[in-house]
Amino acid sequence: MKLINEFKSFAMRGNVVDMAVGIIIGAAFGKIVSSFVNDVIMPPIGLLVGGIDFSDLSITLKAATDAAPAVILKYGAFINTVIDFIIIAWAIFMVIKAMNSLKKKEEEKPAAPPKPNDEVVLLTEIRDLLKK
Repeated sequence: MKLINEFKSFAMRGNVVDMAVGIIIGAAFGKIVSSFVNDVIMPPIGLLVGGIDFSDLSITLKAATDAAPAVILKYGAFINTVIDFIIIAWAIFMVIKAMNSLKKKEEEKPAAPPKPNDEVVLLTEIRDLLKK
């Protein structure tokens, strides 16, 4: 029973829930980036290098036979995946950089001067009354 309670307190911690949300959003972001790379970036690059579709680039290591399928090295898909990774890494870098600069600005804000204690406030009031 103690183990279950410990797990429950661990799973309901804010960090774990935040991490789960981040993983789910990250997976969705990964699909968006994959689509962006495959459908938007790679076609113009392929056009620039002579109409090559990178996802179709491959080397057949062993031709297909009746008993076994072909053994194919799909290096074009690997190129697409590397570009996916670079774009995702860059986007995450930019988000972290923005968060760090916001944190730095927040830390640089001057702290409000401490409130004077009651004696100082009372003495200030007396001084102001005596001036009048």
